[in-house]
Amino acid sequence: MRGFTATLWAFLLILLLSACEKDRGRMDDYLVEFATVVKENSNYRFRLDNGRLLIPEAVKDYSGKEGQRVILNYTPLEGDAIKINFVSNIFTGIIQAEGFPQNYSDDPVKIQSVWVGGDYLNLVMEIEYLRESHSVALFRDHSSTSVDLYFSHSSNDDPPGYPKIMHASFLLTDLRERAESSPVPFRFFINTYTGIRIFELELK
Repeated sequence: MRGFTATLWAFLLILLLSACEKDRGRMDDYLVEFATVVKENSNYRFRLDNGRLLIPEAVKDYSGKEGQRVILNYTPLEGDAIKINFVSNIFTGIIQAEGFPQNYSDDPVKIQSVWVGGDYLNLVMEIEYLRESHSVALFRDHSSTSVDLYFSHSSNDDPPGYPKIMHASFLLTDLRERAESSPVPFRFFINTYTGIRIFELELK
């Protein structure tokens, strides 16, 4: 019986030590957000959509221009300092004042999320991708009495492939500069596999 008890205690001790070891080796807490690149000389900063400017302790294997939108995976440190785990450029565009409807393409997408943040219209969507690069744009319909924006997506004849997540951000400040009041309400049109969806949004 004593031998069994000693064996049991030894087993429990091993489990406890293993759990402590795993806890010490666990991943740091991290956040994933859309952000905008801010360049100060050769230094990179990343501005979140709430206006907060994050200062990385080091930026390795990344290059981007001022105003580039990114997906930022980071671990908060002290104050506004962060440790970058991963940063990836995403499609960054502006409103096309000309070209609608002649340059508009309505190849469908599957919407995961649409929102306005940091003066940008942000999208997370799913496309069918095989090998050809897809094209996207944001057009304004100036024939409309309201502010109507149309998301253009062309598969460029890419054959059916596999689902791929795509991110995009479009700068909306042109709406504010031309508006008579603030916030600026607008309608966003996007074609999906179930038809055109219309989002009622506003730029604050």
